[in-house]
Amino acid sequence: MNAPVSFFVTGTDTEIGKTLVSAALLHGFAQQGLRAAAMKPIAAGAFERDGIWHNEDADQLDAAANVQLPPDVRTPYLLKEPIAPHIAAARENVSLDISRIVDAHKLAITQADVVVVEGVGGFRVPLTEVHDTADLAFALDLPVVLVVGMRLGCISHALLTAEAIAARGLRLAGWVANRVDPDMLYPGENIEAIQVRLDSQYNAPLLGTIPHLAPPDAGQAATHIDSALLLQTLRAATQVNDSRFIAKD
Repeated sequence: MNAPVSFFVTGTDTEIGKTLVSAALLHGFAQQGLRAAAMKPIAAGAFERDGIWHNEDADQLDAAANVQLPPDVRTPYLLKEPIAPHIAAARENVSLDISRIVDAHKLAITQADVVVVEGVGGFRVPLTEVHDTADLAFALDLPVVLVVGMRLGCISHALLTAEAIAARGLRLAGWVANRVDPDMLYPGENIEAIQVRLDSQYNAPLLGTIPHLAPPDAGQAATHIDSALLLQTLRAATQVNDSRFIAKD
């Protein structure tokens, strides 16, 4: 029986499809017969329904997962205003404690075969005066999946984010190209430019290219992502880490 795996989903920016990709991967894992759960540790932007506060992204992840985590595990920090999380937290007198999220993830990983952890915004969004989402990914010690919003400027954004991920000592497990701009010129050439560099420099495969979907549909997006390849990569990385741990002992 395989050990559970988990990974952190980040993006080149906000509004580039992290939730779409996360939900699509959850669909893919479920289709492989896996128990798939999701975390949105920090969500900024909430609405009240029947006396319960919700976040649209977190609800989409719940809809795609086949294992439902308790709300305080799935989203330890649900902030009301749809603004930068450190600003929203300050306005609500909330301290974003990374250790609380790490503890929630430790519980989540006992409930499923695979846990998808979706970040907030890009890779270096401030959480406190001294910590950002890169620190969160590092504290969780998870491989990272990068969502690249395909639009003008995406090559530099993708390479800078990949460099930042590597600088934290984290593994870039793969990336997904999401066609957020249907009018982008030469998308294929842009995807190839990123693919060549991320593969040669970080051994990070292109997991799939999602066409422009209006409206976004996670089930349809799942048909364009190779979730089996990602799972294989994650399990291989886990085995390597386990071997190193045994060797040290």
